[in-house]
Amino acid sequence: MKTSLLKKIFVSILLLSSIYNAFAQDAILSKNATISVMTCGIGNELYSLFGHTAIRVRDIENNIDVVYNYGAFDFDTPNFALQFAKGNLDYFIVNNRYIDFVNQYNYEKRDVYEQELNIPLALKQELFNNLAQSMLSDERLYQYKFIDNNCTSKVVDIINKTLKEKVITKKVDTDQTYRSILFPYFNHHFYEKLGTSILFGTKVDQMGTKIFLPLELQKNLKVIRYQNQPLCKENKTILNFEEEAPTSWWNNCYTYLFVLGFITLINKKNVDFIYLLTMGILGVLFVFLGFYSTHLELGYNYNILLFNPILLIVLYFWSTKNSKWTYKTSVFSILLLIVYCSLMITKVHLIIVLPILITNLFVLTRLALKNKKRIPIII
Repeated sequence: MKTSLLKKIFVSILLLSSIYNAFAQDAILSKNATISVMTCGIGNELYSLFGHTAIRVRDIENNIDVVYNYGAFDFDTPNFALQFAKGNLDYFIVNNRYIDFVNQYNYEKRDVYEQELNIPLALKQELFNNLAQSMLSDERLYQYKFIDNNCTSKVVDIINKTLKEKVITKKVDTDQTYRSILFPYFNHHFYEKLGTSILFGTKVDQMGTKIFLPLELQKNLKVIRYQNQPLCKENKTILNFEEEAPTSWWNNCYTYLFVLGFITLINKKNVDFIYLLTMGILGVLFVFLGFYSTHLELGYNYNILLFNPILLIVLYFWSTKNSKWTYKTSVFSILLLIVYCSLMITKVHLIIVLPILITNLFVLTRLALKNKKRIPIII
């Protein structure tokens, strides 16, 4: 009953939004109308760690003050988790009253900044029309991609489309990889940093040539010029809060090091078995995601050399007491760890995965030594 009611409310909101946009599409903006890029600060929840981007259209004479954003999705989508992992989950553009938009971020205690576009009235009208058209056409829906297609990149695309050239391009921090750009966003969120470090493959090690994060867009808009003048006017602060670092007794490096240290030092067969089993299963998951998902960030994941599916073969020989092949597969796994280490030398996430690498080496080395064929000494 409750789910049905929520769905009805959701459909009603979309219907009302469509009615509004049918009107808005025909609205002629006054000479005092403004269009701004809104940048929302980061939050402490996983979905809000990277902030948000939206577009505000304000025209007092026409009683318009609305915010368009491309960050909406429906939790009731069938097989939501699988659709998201696959990369087939539909996101869509919605609009909200400006006051509702700001109140939401005020409630969440997240910063909000505004950069007014310094473009002619005719282009403001065209951008407004494009936004309204997006609400009423197939353009309303898009398939989310972490770097290539998100709330920030969609704002960049629709502004560039309106200006009829790629005005908004990456101007700053072009010498950093996507992974390096992402890393600071995970401060005080240790396991989120660890999780993305091991889930993301080679794509995020490429140079960050695309604008894909809200604060990145804000930074670039400050230096971009259009028709020999700044594209945006001076950055305006709408909401600003003192940063409150989240605290957690478990989400930190200490629990991580404690668990791995315990596994390394305890030297118990059952503990080693469970640890290697976990690593092998995660490796299978990473391989599956690499082939299953259309998220390019999950493909070509060299971290499977650390979370190695071959460890399941090691465990099979170990559980069947086949010492010869337990030794051989353990040594082979150690060699793959050495290859992994050589690949990681220049990577920004080396330090965070290093404890796992050391633990793997300890566990596999003692397993190999226990199963190494002893050469009899003849006196």
